[in-house]
Amino acid sequence: MHTPTLRSFTIALGAGALILGGPRSLGQTRASAPSPCADDNAGLTLPEGFCAQLFAEKVGRARHLAVAPNGDVFAATRDGGVVVLRDADGDGKAEVMETFWTGANGSGIALANDAVYFATTDRVFRIPWKPGELKPAGPEQVIAKDLPTSGHDQKGIALGAGNALFVSFGSLTNSCQPRGQDRQGPFPSPDPCTELEGRGGVWRFDARELDQTPADAKRWATGLRNPMAITIQPGTGMLYAGVHGRDQLTENWKWPAEEGRENPAEVVFALPEGADGGWPYCFFDSRRHIRLLNPEYGGDSTGTKVGRCDTKAMPAVAFPGHWAPNATAFYSGSRFPAKYQGGLFVAFHGSWNRAPAPQQGYRVVFAPFTNGTAAGTFETFASPTGDPASIRPAGLAVGPDGSLYISADAQGKVWKVMYVGR
Repeated sequence: MHTPTLRSFTIALGAGALILGGPRSLGQTRASAPSPCADDNAGLTLPEGFCAQLFAEKVGRARHLAVAPNGDVFAATRDGGVVVLRDADGDGKAEVMETFWTGANGSGIALANDAVYFATTDRVFRIPWKPGELKPAGPEQVIAKDLPTSGHDQKGIALGAGNALFVSFGSLTNSCQPRGQDRQGPFPSPDPCTELEGRGGVWRFDARELDQTPADAKRWATGLRNPMAITIQPGTGMLYAGVHGRDQLTENWKWPAEEGRENPAEVVFALPEGADGGWPYCFFDSRRHIRLLNPEYGGDSTGTKVGRCDTKAMPAVAFPGHWAPNATAFYSGSRFPAKYQGGLFVAFHGSWNRAPAPQQGYRVVFAPFTNGTAAGTFETFASPTGDPASIRPAGLAVGPDGSLYISADAQGKVWKVMYVGR
């Protein structure tokens, strides 16, 4: 279990909603009632008392997930639309897989009581829907258009109070380099970083208004390189985001290999209106848990230069570098043990840039919250049983029965995780 000593600087969290199943070690059997899960947990290693089975496969490149009140699972895909999965006989597996809507590829999805919201790279659609139906109730509507593309252009979305539709705009560049110089160095980046005027943050749209552009929206939070893992905290309505950190501290700036491997930390922020995560000026050191200047803005590998970074937001939780947080979900169900109540699950897609050390990530972690506040620690909740990179989590959602659903885009699969007790 990883237990960084990071203090929580977040706002109180409400009950979250995540349900992970799971039980026993691989091959372990139970003397009581038959397990509802696969003997091998469908390739997942889970904590004692949890179990999993494969809910659906051949789903396509399933990214973010949302679950309807009747248990239907909606998956945004990078294959061009939305797929809906239904367990018709209650056996924990989806017998029905329907194409709900087809169009451009995307990652973001959210459910309202009368619509499915789906985010492609350049638009957010509102698709009329009647709960319990497997097809749209009418033609799609464009809520937001002309969103920034290229670079980190997969959008996360979340529905908040007062018709708020939050949409993440990832950065075009690694650390605000000029055109034609992205991911090169060593040389400084523009100061101020004008890219922040239209990217690197979260924007708030009106979920009921049609044909909005970014100019019609409010920039809710800034200084976030790639905050696609956004979610709303139940109870408080606070927006949270898991953020992908920058790359190439070693390759561009000749920092020691360990610094480039471990930094910057991947982080989760609480995002009240006006929050500033510090990108591209600052990064969060994964081991010392302090904010430091990036080398493009005067920092160096000694890790002593703070400068303007002392005014930037502190993360609620920090993780090792380059793990790639792709989805977040709070646990608000009642089926998991008490320690999970109100806590946050984070799906990590896994690293590509920790060489020559082994790549890492490829897991779902759990970060506890106490009385709505992050404890600052985390532990691995679900990971591949075999090859560490054989499952690359991309989406999370909690079902009405308290189960946690996990998608993996590269594998085209969705798992259902349940708690079955000791």
